[in-house]
Formats: sequence, structure tokens, C-alpha cells
Amino acid sequence: MDAAVRRLTIACLAALLAVAAPAAAPQPAPSREAALDALKAPDAGERQRAVVRLAHVGRMDDVPALLAALRDVDEDVRAIAEQAIWIVWSRSGDPEADRLFGQGIDEMNAGRLEAGIATFGRVIRRAPGFAEGWNKRATLYFLAGDYEKSLQDCDEVMKRNPYHFGALAGYGQIYLQLRKYEQALDYFKRALAVNPNMAGVELQVRLLEQALGSRQKPI
Repeated sequence: MDAAVRRLTIACLAALLAVAAPAAAPQPAPSREAALDALKAPDAGERQRAVVRLAHVGRMDDVPALLAALRDVDEDVRAIAEQAIWIVWSRSGDPEADRLFGQGIDEMNAGRLEAGIATFGRVIRRAPGFAEGWNKRATLYFLAGDYEKSLQDCDEVMKRNPYHFGALAGYGQIYLQLRKYEQALDYFKRALAVNPNMAGVELQVRLLEQALGSRQKPI
């Protein structure tokens, strides 16, 4: 994610927190460790602020705690946690890889599929351990209709980030296009097992279950 998109996302999350706690006095930004501890706080507003802080300073090692926040009793915590996870996933730790990643995002948003595929290829060569580089190229291959290459890149994502609910849902979309409905249903369910808040994926599960159930009924 490029810096402008990241700033916009954080600004939106911060605005949500301002609505949730308008009377709160300004506080010094907590440390990463304090933010992790605050995810367990009884106050929902404190947990929300902790998730926003981790979007700023969180590391891949912190993602399991953010994944747990996807099951928080507070709807806003869950929503912010999902965005925070994507932000953390989009940081490679290499400034040049991050610059190229931002360029690829711009090309993706502009519909320049071939250019984006080439750019994310450069990201992958620069930082092969960076799962999100593979995931974004998988997305572009899918949009280009090259499902085999998209599946291959999804495999690379899962080697590096086995809890990547976006890639799991991506498998489902690919198999749906290939009319391999049982595989699609399996991957959609696996995605929801990690992140139960994806309404579109949940709808796909219901539709596939209905379709497969009807097909399997004796005539």
C-alpha cells in the first residue's frame, strides 16, 4: 500500500474513533507493546485505539493478535482490525520494495493489468518473502483471466502467510470461475474460518451450498 493510501486509511480509522469517543482527551501514542496489551482491555474504545496504533507500528508478528480481534464483541474493533491487518501485510520492511508496491497498487487501480503484473514481479524479485507482493500479482492474474498463474501465486502467498484470508477467498473465486464448485466452497469456508466478517464470502458459501445441495438431490 502506498503512503497516500495508508494515510487515508489511518485517517478514516482515526475519524471512526473520534466518533466513538468524542470526549476523550488527547493521549501520547502508546508503544507497540502497550497497544498489544490494550487489545485485551475491557473498554471497546481502548481496544479500537490499540488496533489503530498497531496499524501504524504493528509487525507481522502482531498479526495473530489482530486476527483474534476479528472476533471481538465490538463491531468497530472487528472492522478496524481487518483494515489494520491489510496495512501491516502491505509493509515489506524494504523501502524500495514498498515504493514498487505502491506503484503496482496505482497501476492496479488504473486498470493497467500488464504493467501491474510486471511491477509486482519486480517486488517479488526484490523481496521474495513478502507475501503481499505475491497476493497482489495473483489478483492481477485473476483479473487478466490467467487462473493458473493466479493459483500458483496464491500458493506462494500461503507458504509465507497461511492465515491470509484474502488469498483463501481468492482461491474460492478462481475455482468458482473454473466451475470447480466443491473446491470453491471449501476455500470460501477456510477464509471465513480465519475472518468471519466477510459478508460477500459468506453469501458465496450460502449460494454454493444451496446449489450443490440441489444438484445432489435425487431426481
